[in-house]
Amino acid sequence: MDNAIIVVSGLPRSGTSLLMQMLDRGGVGLVTDEQRLADEDNPKGYCEYEPVKRLQQDSSWLSDCQGKAVKVISQLLFSLPATENYAIILMQRDLEEVLDSQDKMLARQGRAGAAREILRKAFASHLQKLEQWLPAQKNLKVLRLDYAELVTDPLSAAMELNEFLGGHLDATAMSAAVDPQLYRNRRDSS
Repeated sequence: MDNAIIVVSGLPRSGTSLLMQMLDRGGVGLVTDEQRLADEDNPKGYCEYEPVKRLQQDSSWLSDCQGKAVKVISQLLFSLPATENYAIILMQRDLEEVLDSQDKMLARQGRAGAAREILRKAFASHLQKLEQWLPAQKNLKVLRLDYAELVTDPLSAAMELNEFLGGHLDATAMSAAVDPQLYRNRRDSS
């Protein structure tokens, strides 16, 4: 899959911004526009690209992203055109941690989100649909990374990521992008 577009994906609040920062440190060009600035919820920035939000209506910009990384929430993966090849890095995080993080972010913004149980069911249903859809796609390969494991052992995750993307990245630099102090919405594993 030469010239694949590197797609960093996952549910919102699953660690996709951190993964983009790792790729940047490792030597991958990022497709971002810096429109959404760093804040208390993402102190190192969001690494987003505004046209991604309109992917269902306009994907013409994607052809310029070959060999670069772009962040696409998992709900929009179904809109990726089959005319391109993709290396998808799917961030996976405990669903309750995702919901906790989202609740706190919305509270800081003074906004109310959907009822937690409704959101939990919607996310779970979406992830099930995604897991059925991904294997049927011939134009992509997928690496799944667990957020908790990445934060706990960033070098191992960076080495796995480097291998997935062809072995030309700086795994040590990627692992240095991880700040365990930013893992703030952690579920007690006991």
